[in-house]
Amino acid sequence: MITKIVSKSQSTTWQAELSQAFTNPLELLDFLALSHMPLAQQVLQRPQFSLLVPRHYAAQMQPGNPADPLLRQVLPILAEQQQVPGFSHDPVGDQKAEKTTGLLHKYHGRGLLITTGACAIHCRYCFRQYYTYSRHIFTQLPKIIENLQADTSINEIILSGGDPLLLADARLAQLISQLAHIPHLQRLRIHSRLPVVLPSRITKDLIHHLTATRLQTVMVIHANHINELDATVQQALQQLQHSGVMLLNQSVLLRGVNDNVADLKALSEKLFSSHVLPYYLHCLDRVQGAAHFEVNEIEAIQLVKQLQEQLPGYLVPKLVREVAGMPYKQPL
Repeated sequence: MITKIVSKSQSTTWQAELSQAFTNPLELLDFLALSHMPLAQQVLQRPQFSLLVPRHYAAQMQPGNPADPLLRQVLPILAEQQQVPGFSHDPVGDQKAEKTTGLLHKYHGRGLLITTGACAIHCRYCFRQYYTYSRHIFTQLPKIIENLQADTSINEIILSGGDPLLLADARLAQLISQLAHIPHLQRLRIHSRLPVVLPSRITKDLIHHLTATRLQTVMVIHANHINELDATVQQALQQLQHSGVMLLNQSVLLRGVNDNVADLKALSEKLFSSHVLPYYLHCLDRVQGAAHFEVNEIEAIQLVKQLQEQLPGYLVPKLVREVAGMPYKQPL
């Protein structure tokens, strides 16, 4: 992962905000009045997968609460160093699915384009934290476009990463324009955590670039807990929805974050009031270093059954697990 996206000298609002993100675990703990609590003794000060947390996201955490569900998602702790059988560096088989550098073909009708290795936040359970990103993905773009043009079975292109919304507007617009000129592509799907962790990225110019072509635009955001959806995030989501972008959410079921019915229900309700439809609830991708987040499948299934008893069907996300080599996410 690339942790330094822009320099502090850049003046664009979201870029300036990102340049001021927390990168030191102890500084984050100090900001939350936790530096003198026992939690500080469990922190990895120089983790292999570095800490990166925008201040907007950190501001949604509860000061003095070592069990805060947002903090747990981003704080590197000693448990990450445990080597657990069944956990690997490529739990979903991305490397084997690469058709050409930066282009994955895992599911019929869909191509997945790895646009960048950069993220605005480093989630400790990230299944791509060990992925070998190309630092020069756009040098590979002609070959990627050629592959997509040749494969008429693909009607949807997924922009992923890292996070595709960390691309500069001009580069993102150029990419989308090139994709829109491939006649058999019908939909543009963007997977991004930025509307949740860095909502200032959702600007009028960005929205224009996302919706300026003939492609139908779908954005899959990633929120795991209701506390991530403050008024600023809701406003950004509303702007996207009003522009015609279809909004879906995918969550990961995480021990100590959202592994209870009350939090999952509250999240679904808040998402829907923010114009976002709950889509997937993922069982943890078993990436090395994330075993302490795992919720077993029996418990996960029971949680979803309880959600079904309390929510209308359209607010119950589909419980799935991604299995390397399988042609679709496996429903549980």
